[in-house]
Amino acid sequence: MNFVRDEVTVSVPASSANLGPGFDALGIALELRDEIRVRATTGATHVTVEGEGAGKVPEDDTNMVVQALRAGLESVGASQIGIEMHCVNRVPHGRGLGSSSAALVSGLAAAGALLEPGALDTEAIFQLAVQMEGHPDNAAPAVYGGAVVGWMEPSAGQVTPRAYAQQFEVSPQVRLTVLIPEFELATSQARGLLPESVPHRDAAFNAGRAALLPLALAQHPELLFFATEDRLHQEYRREGMPQSLEMVDRLRAAGTPAAISGAGPTVIVFDHLDPATRQDLEHLGWKPRELPVAPQGIIVR
Repeated sequence: MNFVRDEVTVSVPASSANLGPGFDALGIALELRDEIRVRATTGATHVTVEGEGAGKVPEDDTNMVVQALRAGLESVGASQIGIEMHCVNRVPHGRGLGSSSAALVSGLAAAGALLEPGALDTEAIFQLAVQMEGHPDNAAPAVYGGAVVGWMEPSAGQVTPRAYAQQFEVSPQVRLTVLIPEFELATSQARGLLPESVPHRDAAFNAGRAALLPLALAQHPELLFFATEDRLHQEYRREGMPQSLEMVDRLRAAGTPAAISGAGPTVIVFDHLDPATRQDLEHLGWKPRELPVAPQGIIVR
């Protein structure tokens, strides 16, 4: 497997998963990007980090982006290399905005860009990212951009299920605002709060809302309040992020469609917030950011 470049720059968007009822299935890319610059060397790995995680994330081969890059090279039988990498991290860590997917996809995309065309294509990057993440709801929008439905199916003769993704349209009338808190919540902690089973009536409720959500986002934004209702996972996670669920309750009580972004604790609002509301939220310790949908996932220069 031949290397055709020795330096590439890759950017990958943030993402919000679940969007209320679409647990582990629905996600949307947001125009807030991590960017990495990678140079292949013959020496040891060295990573510098700017922005989110600076001074906290590893700066050697244990860095998540480096590990993903090496996994990408290994998957196609390419030789391992020395790596000089500079990361500009804009996606907040531990906030439910897909920072781990952005890191994994960045590393995999960098590996593909260093190699000859087609050696590690977009579909292969998606499959590897899902294997590393365990589910496609953040990986799919990070790779492809836009709003995406992701699912997994067993493949004949393969231990690992195959991942699938289908993009769908988002109406230009849809406005997305994320409310980012000061505190973090690990995805593993949030998942640990979920029960082994839920009442059948709640599962049926969510099936209807999850089916409605792509239609609401694409053609009927006036239905987003109903389409973002959830009974499957958010309430079970209240113990881990009470402030976030209280904010969702407050917004929905005022008729504003809102949900937990991914595993939280960020809240995603499917609306524009007026300046007075934004100021009130800032005084309460939230950082509101209106982010457009990112139409493109991986961008390579």
